[in-house]
Amino acid sequence: MAGVLDGVDMRTKLAGHNRLELLLFRLGGKQRFGINVFKVQEVIQCPPLTHVPQSHPVILGIANMRGKTIAIIDLAQAIGARPIDDHQDKFVIVTEYNRKVQGFLVDSVDRIVNMNWEEILPPPKGAADGTYMTAVTQVDDELVEIIDVEKVLKEVVGGAEDVSDGVIQQRDTDLQQHVLMVDDSGVARKQVTRVLDQMGVEYTTANDGRQAYDQLKAWLDEGKDVENWLALVISDVEMPRMDGYSLTKAIRDNPQLSHLHVILHTSLSGVFNKSMVEKVGANDFLPKWEPDTLAMMVQEHLRQHAEERRAQSS
Repeated sequence: MAGVLDGVDMRTKLAGHNRLELLLFRLGGKQRFGINVFKVQEVIQCPPLTHVPQSHPVILGIANMRGKTIAIIDLAQAIGARPIDDHQDKFVIVTEYNRKVQGFLVDSVDRIVNMNWEEILPPPKGAADGTYMTAVTQVDDELVEIIDVEKVLKEVVGGAEDVSDGVIQQRDTDLQQHVLMVDDSGVARKQVTRVLDQMGVEYTTANDGRQAYDQLKAWLDEGKDVENWLALVISDVEMPRMDGYSLTKAIRDNPQLSHLHVILHTSLSGVFNKSMVEKVGANDFLPKWEPDTLAMMVQEHLRQHAEERRAQSS
């Protein structure tokens, strides 16, 4: 599998065109799974593992890779399937989420496929709750499940949930300000809205860029002064049907929405995200998951929005 990710840097050109590339793999059964190539650093044969006492049951151990120690997670066991046996004959997908590197043990790795986000669909209604699917698609007439890695890592690694004392500042509540929060991961939506709840900010959620843009147009059709009422859009980048880059571009291309403040909020890492943020016209970029940083960023954009509204009315 040494060459499976050759030229991955060239794939950054897909960002902003509502396209992605999926690395396909299996966890021991017939079911195919997929992960965005941008999250993947490399695919390797499973290295020797050192067991860590009292670690989470799905953490098989730690491995030394190029002078760095990373945890190796049995992805099958993490999503409630049968654990993978014979580790030395299997593969590890080394990934970076939220500025942290970890490896996921998988049974076999298939290939990379180039797709449009419109081909990536939300899970069937009623199937998302309690499952680890964040999206599904079809490849070679087979169903491919895209795993909600944010949910897996939250359960295995944990992390801060609440904003630290002293971070949230008193704000002017005389002006009505609303936030639109967009993310296909139920875990991510709850994380962000938990921060907004702590801040006392009213919000609406959407599960993908298409749903979010439809909501924006519906508000316009209702006669809402969206640019004055809606203080901020917080959007994930990776989403079924329409990604965050394409959503931002659609907002900028709509004269009635073009001045909205937009924060792209993503677990993807790398310089290409910052350049794409500038290219599509977002106001800010925040790698997941940092509650304090998100709260401070939201506060700043709410303050800017309030100042703009006062300037318009004076």
